[in-house]
Amino acid sequence: MKLDNLTPAERSVKNRKRIARGTGSGRGGTSTRGHKGAKSRSGYSRKIGFEGGQMPLQRRIPKFGFNNPNRVEFKAINLDVLTLLVDSSKASIIDLEVLSKNGLASKNDKVKILGRGEFKSKVEVRAHAFSSSAKTAIENAGGTVTIL
Repeated sequence: MKLDNLTPAERSVKNRKRIARGTGSGRGGTSTRGHKGAKSRSGYSRKIGFEGGQMPLQRRIPKFGFNNPNRVEFKAINLDVLTLLVDSSKASIIDLEVLSKNGLASKNDKVKILGRGEFKSKVEVRAHAFSSSAKTAIENAGGTVTIL
C-alpha cells in the first residue's frame, strides 16, 4: 500500500458539492444565490402568488357575485332513482342509511327528493327536504313523507 493509491472507505464520501464552503469549493462566494436582492438573503420565502412585483393574477381578475357562507347544499335524488332502489332492495323505509348503502348519498349529505319520474311504491321516505311534486307523488302512491 502506498500513499498514491489510498482511497476512502466505501460510502464514506458523499458525492455532492457542498454549498458555502469557501471559494475553492466551486460554490463559495455568493453560494449560488447571485448578488444582492431578496432571494440572496437568509430567511427569504416567496409569498404564494407573488409575481416579482407585477400585479398578481388574483388581484388582476375582476371580482363579482356573492358567496353565501350559510348556504345549505342538498344531494338531489329523483323519484325515478328511488323507484329503481325500491325495486332492487325491497325496502319498506327509504332513509339515509339505505341511500348510503346503495351509493346514492354519503351519510353526511343532506338529501332532497325531487319529482322527476313516476313513483308507485307504498313506502316511507325520510329525507331532509322534498319538492312539492315529489311529496304529492309519494303520498298519491300511498307512501308517507318524513322530513328529518
